[in-house]
Amino acid sequence: MGRVRGGELQCAYHGWRFDGQGSCTLVPGLADASKRPGRCVASYPLREQQGFIWVWMNPESPPSEEPFRFRLADDPSYTTVRRELHAPGSLYQVIENALDVPHTAFLHGGLFRQDRARSPVEVRVHRWHDRCQAEFIGEARPEGIAGRLLSPSGGTVTHFDRFYLPSIIEVEYRIGTENHILLNGAVTPVSDFDSRLFAVVSVRSRFPGWLVKLAVQPIALRIFGQDVVMLRRQVESVGQAGEERYLSTEIDILGPHILGIMRRASRGKLGDPNREPTERSLTIML
Repeated sequence: MGRVRGGELQCAYHGWRFDGQGSCTLVPGLADASKRPGRCVASYPLREQQGFIWVWMNPESPPSEEPFRFRLADDPSYTTVRRELHAPGSLYQVIENALDVPHTAFLHGGLFRQDRARSPVEVRVHRWHDRCQAEFIGEARPEGIAGRLLSPSGGTVTHFDRFYLPSIIEVEYRIGTENHILLNGAVTPVSDFDSRLFAVVSVRSRFPGWLVKLAVQPIALRIFGQDVVMLRRQVESVGQAGEERYLSTEIDILGPHILGIMRRASRGKLGDPNREPTERSLTIML
């Protein structure tokens, strides 16, 4: 909790000031103004980019790469909406929920997809050392209010779901030649089972941008609200069980891959970045 004063960070409680290297430069009312090691704090490299602040969480080493860049967020031909959302759940739970397609027809039936109108869709899954992707082939335009608003004439969908380390999600839909939707999200843990989702949604449509915002935003927030209810119940179940443990079936398309990549990263064992990605295909009812 603080504010910036003269290029320094000032504590809003007692007024202490710290410079960019973490050294305390002012303690209001203190008679002895000499510097002391105990008044220094760790400083972390950061980068301001596309309206977000990215922090490199290892103060002992410089960043090894640039922060993730949200595709299309700066493209003037797209309407872009940014939202900060609270999501109950661990980092994994929130990421997996955002990229879990099979639940959408059931939990969000009527708003996005229809449980009674499922059809077979081929899914191709690729996994690299630091990311994974699912490509959905032969998917029709999702039934439900959101799909009909974005593409009233229907059409075949080009659909990708992607996860990138450390905690980035990406959902991409192309419907016909006019409609393109790219949803990016950076998930930040607040505590073990409490997260923040910083969403950046870019849309190109035959409709004016203001109309897309007016019509689609309330539906998207309603869908997210349904996910929040289920995430909260999932957290309660984990609390009752005493541990976060999951069993998966083959239609948990990206979840096991995401968990595996995150666990390897936490142990510092990402693997060979030059290795060819693993690949598998399956058919689901969507």
